[in-house]
Amino acid sequence: MTMNYFNPVTTQTWTNGRHEVRCVKIIQETWDVRTFCFMAEQPVLFFFKPGQFVTLELEIEGEQIMRSYTISSSPSIPYSFSITVKQVPGGKVSNWLHANMSVGDKIAVHGPVGNFNSIDFPADKVLFLSGGVGITPLMSMTRWFFDTNANVDVEFIHSARAPRDVIYHRELVHMFSRIPEFKLHIVCEKKEDIGEAWAGYRGFLTQPMLELMAPDFLEREIFCCGPVPYMNAIKNILRANNYDMDHYHEELFGATPADVKEEALEMAEMAEEAAENVDEADLVTVEFASSGKSVQIQPGETVHSAAAQLGLHIPKACGMGICGTCRVELKSGEVDMDHNGGITDEDIEEGYILSCCSRVKSDLVVDF
Repeated sequence: MTMNYFNPVTTQTWTNGRHEVRCVKIIQETWDVRTFCFMAEQPVLFFFKPGQFVTLELEIEGEQIMRSYTISSSPSIPYSFSITVKQVPGGKVSNWLHANMSVGDKIAVHGPVGNFNSIDFPADKVLFLSGGVGITPLMSMTRWFFDTNANVDVEFIHSARAPRDVIYHRELVHMFSRIPEFKLHIVCEKKEDIGEAWAGYRGFLTQPMLELMAPDFLEREIFCCGPVPYMNAIKNILRANNYDMDHYHEELFGATPADVKEEALEMAEMAEEAAENVDEADLVTVEFASSGKSVQIQPGETVHSAAAQLGLHIPKACGMGICGTCRVELKSGEVDMDHNGGITDEDIEEGYILSCCSRVKSDLVVDF
């Protein structure tokens, strides 16, 4: 590789969309967690907001699967990016990545996107709360603060099952040993059977523990990521202490919540009832310009649903406007887009929408 590879004149900047990347390094973080590092074949500066994520486009056993993972690296190291993946029992994608992804392999990624980041919510004092592999977005933020010598007071509290499960342990200790304003606290949840020497906090994070570690937690901007029960417990503590939840931020990406699924089922039933009484004059036309196909649907249906009726497969992963995988360009017409951070303001200004959460209001022309 020559230095011309990094010529700033020819180097491109990462933008939200589909990109092909190559795995250049694999790091075994713990016994069941690995970090996969990627670079582009042509020089690309991977600028993103610390805490954002990408969606991997994979083919597993002949099936195309999309899965989103937080970027664990920092944009302060811009020519590559990394994701950190825990091998979940029964997890189709995580097990495939651990068993099959090798240095040199190429995959497609979509992104970066996400509202959960430290750039959009600047603060002088922050509290990072993470459980398990939920540490990844907070690690990206911490690396960014460390590398840029940011004047930020950081309290970092991480909960793991046992000492052997603490992801990035050595790096965290190194960073937090060099900056007095950075304070690290680790909680190992297994009280009785840790099986290793451990002099730190044990059990589940409680309010008394929180008060010992960060007495001023009510004065801090809080970023939280972890299993849903963990995040719910944190929110219960904060609400019980009248914390201003406008300063609380959590990573939302994950399995579809039960209430969202129930709402979707109810909407499907309502749509079936409405279809029986539909007037053809009320239908709108959705045209997919690149495919040369069009369909008439009821106002309120999603662009993604319209495509599916024509046998067109717009890739998607979350179905809730979070991952950004289903982004398409809207050539004309109006939609009501209710997204959850999967698209940037810049993309919207340029005419892009997320097909999974864009409900049709008028005749449309979509570039797909």
